[in-house]
Amino acid sequence: MAKDLFQKCRDYNDSAAARAQGFYPYFRCIDESIGNHVICGGERKIMIGSNNYLGLAQDPRIVEASVEATRKFGAGCTGSRLLNGTISLHNDLEQALAAFLGREEALLFSTGFFANQGALAALTEAEDVILCDRENHASIIEGCQVALAKLVPYKHNSPEALRNRLKRIPDESGRLIIMDGVFSMSGDVANLPPMIAAAKEYDAIMYVDEAHSLGVFGPQGKGVVHHFGVNDEVDIVMGTFSKSFGSMGGFVSGSREMIEFLKHKARCFIFTASLAPAVTGGVLKALEIMQSEPERIELLWRNTRKMHEGFRSIGFNIGSTQTPIVPILIGSEAKAFAFAQRLFEEGVFAIPAIYPAVRYGEAIVRTSFMSTHTEEDLDMVLDIFAKIAKELGTFDDPAYTEPGRRRNVFDFALPKRVGVEEVRGDSGAVARNGSGLHAAVSG
Repeated sequence: MAKDLFQKCRDYNDSAAARAQGFYPYFRCIDESIGNHVICGGERKIMIGSNNYLGLAQDPRIVEASVEATRKFGAGCTGSRLLNGTISLHNDLEQALAAFLGREEALLFSTGFFANQGALAALTEAEDVILCDRENHASIIEGCQVALAKLVPYKHNSPEALRNRLKRIPDESGRLIIMDGVFSMSGDVANLPPMIAAAKEYDAIMYVDEAHSLGVFGPQGKGVVHHFGVNDEVDIVMGTFSKSFGSMGGFVSGSREMIEFLKHKARCFIFTASLAPAVTGGVLKALEIMQSEPERIELLWRNTRKMHEGFRSIGFNIGSTQTPIVPILIGSEAKAFAFAQRLFEEGVFAIPAIYPAVRYGEAIVRTSFMSTHTEEDLDMVLDIFAKIAKELGTFDDPAYTEPGRRRNVFDFALPKRVGVEEVRGDSGAVARNGSGLHAAVSG
C-alpha cells in the first residue's frame, strides 16, 4: 500500500495544543491599522511586531500613489515580466533603485523570498560553493537549497571562520558569500569590511541582503553597504519592499551584465506574475519620501536608543542588537508564548520566536520599532514589559540565571552538500540539552 502523504497532517497537533492552553500567538487577525496601532477584535494594540521601520505603510501619499497606479494599469499585470507583465512603473522603479543605490541596474521580483531564491539558483552551479552566515534569513537558506551549489555555513559574523571555510574550497570552484546586512532576529549588523577583505583574498563574490537595513542605515537609508562605504566592493545588493518601504516585493541590483542574465535565467522572475501596479506605484512614492524626509530615520534612531536603554534598565537581555530590532530574551518556550499572550492582553502586539529560529532554551519576544512611535507608546510598552516580567518570573529562568551553560559549536567539515537542517544546526539530543548549534534565522 502506498505511503499516506496526509498522515503527517493528521498527526500534527502543535498548534492545537498551544490553542488549547490559551497562548497560540500566530495568525492574529488585524481588523484595522492606524499608524502605530492596530485594532484586533475591537481592541486597540500598540504594534511593536512590525518591520514598518519608517511608518510608511499607512502614509496617505503612498496610498494615493497606489490607487493612482491601479486606476491607470488595473489591479494586476496578469503575466510575467518576460511576456506581457512589464509596465512603465516597473522600469521607473528599477531605474530609481539603481540610481539610489549606486548600482548599474536593478531587477524587481514579486517577493524578497523570490529575489534570493532566483538569484542564488541562477548564478551558481553544481561545482560552486555558497558560504552562508548561520543567522541568515530563511529566504537565503531556501535559495541555497534550490541552487545546485554546495552550501557551507560559517560562524555568525566571523571573518576568521569565513576565511577558514574559504581556504578549504577547491580552486576550480566559484565562491559566493551571502549575508544579511542586518540579521532579522538578533538585530546584529553584518561585519562587512573584514568579510570583504576575506572575499577579495579568495576571489569570492559578495552578496548582501539589505532587507532590514534599507531605510535604517546609511545616508538616506541606503543600507549597511553604504553605511560602511563599501558599495564598490560588494557585487550584489538585494533588498525588499516589505520593511521600510511599507509594501511587498523585492529586488536584486548589480552589474548590467548580471541583471540581463537574471532577466532570462532566474526562474522565480520568469515564471511568476510581475509586481502589481499598486505595489510598484506605492514603492516609488515611498522611495521618494525616504530620500526627501531624512528626519524619519533620525526619529527611528531616537526611538531605538530609548528602547535599548529602557529594556536594559528593566533587566532584560537584548543581546548584541545595534538596530530597531530588539530581541527580548525570555528563556523557555512556554514562558515566551505566555509572555506574548500577556502582552496582547495588556494592549501590545508582539510575537515570540522559539527554536529553531533562536537557540534552544533561549526563546525571545521579537520587538521592532518605528520612527512614528510616540514617547507615550514607548513608555507604555516598557511599563507593560516590566509588569509581565515580574508576574511571570522571567529573570528566574535559566536563560538568565545560568547563561554560561549555553555554547555554540561551529566546527563543520567541508561537506559535499549541506542541507537546511545543518545550517539551522539541529544536532538532535545535543541541541535539546541547550548546547546546540546556533539556528538560522527564519524571521
